Order: sequence, then C-alpha cells, then structure tokens
Amino acid sequence: MSYEKLNKQLIELVGGKDNIKAVAHCVTRLRLTLNDRSLAKTEEIKNLDGVIDVVSNDVAYQIIVGTHVTDVYNEFMAMLGLTPDGAEAEKPKGIKGIASSILVMISETMTSIIEVLLAAGMIAGIMAIISLTGLVSKDSSTYMIFDTLRGGVFHFLPVFIAASAAKRMKINEYVAMALAVALLSANIDGAKGLELFGYNLPTIGYANTFIPILLGVWFLSIITKYLKKIVPGGLQYFLVPALSLVLTFPVILVFFGPIGTLIGDGISAFFDLLMNTIGNWIVVTLYAAFQPFLIVLGAANFTYPIVLNFLGTLGYDPIINHAATISDIAVCGAMFGYFLRAKKGHQRQMFGTVSFSALMGITEPAVFGVFVKYRRPFLAVIIGGGLGGLIAGLTGVRTMGFVWGLAALPTYLAGGTSNFIWMLISVIVGFVGAAVVAYGVGIPTEETEEELEEKELVEALESNRGLKQVCIGKIAKGMAIPLSEVSDKAFASGALGKGVGILPSQAEETIISPVEGTVTVAFPTKHAYGIKTKNGVELLIHIGVDTVNLEGKYFEGFVEQGQEVKKGDILAKYQADKVEEAGFDPVIIVVVTNSNDYLDVISASNEQDEELLTVIL
Repeated sequence: MSYEKLNKQLIELVGGKDNIKAVAHCVTRLRLTLNDRSLAKTEEIKNLDGVIDVVSNDVAYQIIVGTHVTDVYNEFMAMLGLTPDGAEAEKPKGIKGIASSILVMISETMTSIIEVLLAAGMIAGIMAIISLTGLVSKDSSTYMIFDTLRGGVFHFLPVFIAASAAKRMKINEYVAMALAVALLSANIDGAKGLELFGYNLPTIGYANTFIPILLGVWFLSIITKYLKKIVPGGLQYFLVPALSLVLTFPVILVFFGPIGTLIGDGISAFFDLLMNTIGNWIVVTLYAAFQPFLIVLGAANFTYPIVLNFLGTLGYDPIINHAATISDIAVCGAMFGYFLRAKKGHQRQMFGTVSFSALMGITEPAVFGVFVKYRRPFLAVIIGGGLGGLIAGLTGVRTMGFVWGLAALPTYLAGGTSNFIWMLISVIVGFVGAAVVAYGVGIPTEETEEELEEKELVEALESNRGLKQVCIGKIAKGMAIPLSEVSDKAFASGALGKGVGILPSQAEETIISPVEGTVTVAFPTKHAYGIKTKNGVELLIHIGVDTVNLEGKYFEGFVEQGQEVKKGDILAKYQADKVEEAGFDPVIIVVVTNSNDYLDVISASNEQDEELLTVIL
C-alpha cells in the first residue's frame, strides 16, 4: 500500500484504533472523531512526512495531507478494518455537541458530492464557450442535451444528498434515495391541492433543494434503528425498509418540507437584506479577504449549504463561490510574490508548488504550509483578495454553478460576457495585489527572528553588565545557518538544545574545539564529540546527518573521551565531499545540550563575528 507507513504512524499517534470513532475526509484532509483528543500527539503528527498540518477544533480533528487524501483515506480505513464511512459516529453530548454534530453532518454530506457539483458547473462553462463560438446554438437540441446533463445534477440534487447523508448516518443509501425519488415525482414535486388523511399539504417544489431530504434522511435513520430493535430478526429484511419509508415520507411532507422551505427562505431573506441594505459587495469583499482564516478553522465547508440554496432559489450564486475563487487566486499571488522574493532554492520550490496548487483552487498546502508559519501572507490576501472581491461585488459578478478556482473562470461566460470580464478583472487584481503586498512585506526568516532576539539580549547586556556569558568560538571555516534549516528534525526542532549549523566550505574540513574544557563524548565513529566547559556549558558537535552509518569512513579523530582540550585544538577532520557523495548531509551541527539551564543561547549576527554562539548565564 502506498501510504501504509504514514497511516500506521497516524493510527498510533492519534491514540490507536480504539480511540477512533469516525473517519471522513474532504478535499485535502482526514477528519477524525476521537474518543479522547488528549491522547492524540498533535505535534508529532505535524512533523510526519506527508502531513501538512493538523487542525483540532469543535468540529473535528483534522489532519491535512493534500489532494491525494482519498488514497490515504481508503488505506487508512482498510487498516482500521472498516469500509469507507464504516466507523461508528460519536453520539453528541449537550447542546454544543449536538450543534457540532449537525455541522459535521452537513459539511461531510456536501463534501461527498462536490465532484458531481463541480462537473455540472464545468459543463455549464464549456457549453457557454461553445455557444459563444457559434459552433452550437443555444436553441439546438445538441445544446439542450448537454445542458440537461448539467441541469439534471441540480434538479435531482435531493437524490445525491440522500445517498451521501445515508452513508454518513450508516443506513441503506438506496432506501434513502427512494424517499428523494418520490419527492421529485410529478405527483409530489410542486403539486397543488394534495391532502394527506384530510390534511391539506402546502405546495412545495423539492427539485434543487437539500434541506427537506437531509432532515428526512436523519429521521429515516432514527426510525430504521428503532424498527431493528422491535422487528424480529427474520422479518427485518422484508419489513424494516418498507415500514421506515411509510413512516418517514408523511413526516417529510407535513413537517420537513415546510421547515426546509422556511429555512431556505430565511437564508435567502438574510442575504437579500444584506444585499438590499449594505450591499452584497461587502460580503463578497470580506469573504474574498478572509477565506484563509476560515480554512485554518476548518469552517470553509459550511458555506456549501448557502451556495446550494442560492443555486436552488436564484439559479446562481451572488456571493460565495466567486469570492472563494478570488481569494484562492490571491493566495496564489501571495505565494508567487514570495517565490519571486525567495533566494533559497528550497524556499522557491516550496512557494512555487503551493502557488500552483492554490491556482487550481486547493489552498490548504499554502495556508497551512506557509501562511500559518509566516503570518504575513494573510495580510497580502486581505488586501489583494479584498480588492478583487470589492470589484466583483460592486459589478454584480455571479457564479452560475458550484465551481471555483482557475478552471472555473470559463463558467462565468454562462452569466454573460460582462460577467466574465469583470470576474477576470477581479481575479487579476486579487492576484497582482496579493503578489505585490507579499513581495513588499517580505519573508520573515528564522535568521531575522534570531537577530531580533539577539538585539534585545545585546541591549539587555549593555544595560546590565552584571550578566555573565560564555562565548563559543568558530569550529570550522564554513557558513553558519540557523538550526531550523538543518535537515535533521531532532536538531532542527531545538529538542536537543539551541545552536547552529555550519555548511562546510571545502572538500576536507578541520573541526577545532570552540572552547576550553573536557571531552565528555568521542564516538567510535568519529562523527560526534561532546565538550563540557568549566562553567558547566555542555556542547555537542555532530558532523553530518545520519553519518553514524558510515562507521567512521571519511572521518579522522584526534581526541579521546576524558581528554582536556583548549580553544583551537583539533578535534577531527572529515572529507565533506566524500560524505556528500555517499548520500549524507555533511552539515556540522553545534548545540548547547543544556540550553534550558541558561537565560539564552544566541548565534552570531554576521559572518565576521569571531564567536559562533554566546551563552547567557
């Protein structure tokens, strides 16, 4: 299995199989319901190869892995011994738990049918382009046939919702779909003068809706579970489906149909009020500016019902999806600005990769991989995305389907040429604005943060000469780099102490003692040495990453454990070029292993400094 190692680690770090109650996924993340979240080792999960980030909130424990999440999810479920959606859902506790459970159910029900909704939106765009070229007339039967493929998805939306919700609620999908099909029949959908046991039913159109069937499937799940408790096992196969349908269908017609209509009308009325008072341009502007924050909170999915309600009642979306597209491409712009600004190869590669992903409408890698870490890109999207959203809002741009991202732009032609042009302008403004701001504010590197910390400490030293310090001299001729840039995670995280890395500058490097003290460690493989100063500072010098596997090859040691050394004495020599040719990182790592015993350990601010580190006692 492709993701067996990752999934084994995930299962172990979230507290084992017994701690997992339910599993689902969206476009980029696994969404777990855990018995006890305190058992999950979040920081360790974040550090796994293949994990972008972890979001833990009231909705779910979410592990962001990227757009290949479906493959990860399928293997994850197989390793749990479950079929997809086969884990038992957690029972909500209290009002907060019930509200959270409802939000999760709606979000994950919508997530499961996104692909078909996107397909319908893209078909609308393709047909709009074809009709503009004159190849196919809007009045032709050819156009009608393909447009029916698009329109059919939304007309029969209750069927898709029924199947998706039934999977989530662990009941037979086909029984749930039978409810939806009945609601869409000519005898029920929009029919007038219907009576049920003498009760006059309101006239309701169920096509293009989702709330009545969603409530209906929820009620169906309750009835089904209850019937299975009271109907004898031998008769369940015959009686439970029939009885559950007969009992649920009237409830939908009498209660859930009107309730769904009321909720839908309420949502429409709320946004109508916004549009008719302050204007929908404010909502579009704010959403385009702040969508990355919703993504961080894992709450972006909850706009799906609003969009579907718009499409069902208005036939278009006046607010959400074009704002989302503008925001996505503004994220792309921010990352492109960083790509242009970056000087380091690994940074340019990362910024370029997440920029392309955002261009395609998948922004989680950028948001969790860069935005959360550097924070400044949020400002770039607030400004760039906000400007783009403002233009789209003021010009009345509409989204004609359930689509977003760069590939969705042609679909705006379905709303007319003017609609497409203003959307294009909005997207360009969002991209350029975010790119310019991101380039201007720059990349807050670890070096900058360390320099600021060092400046503060230097100021403290100047104001209080009573503080004592131990200076750690240079140990090799290479260039110093922040410890966070070292490829070994244990060192880079600072878990083994504060320090620096040194990139060797010549084929054979000589390692000299940076202090006067006693050699406490001299590994037989000659790749690592420990020194303790008279002040009690414990220093570890580690030559290369994983070079213990070389078993001393390319290394020459000059000291032994227990030996006294002076500053400048040769500790070891190694062939850095040979180490690298052998497939190992030749970086030299220097850390103060007892950093927590001191006020701070700061690195040199520039290459000309004689000292490599300063320990503040």
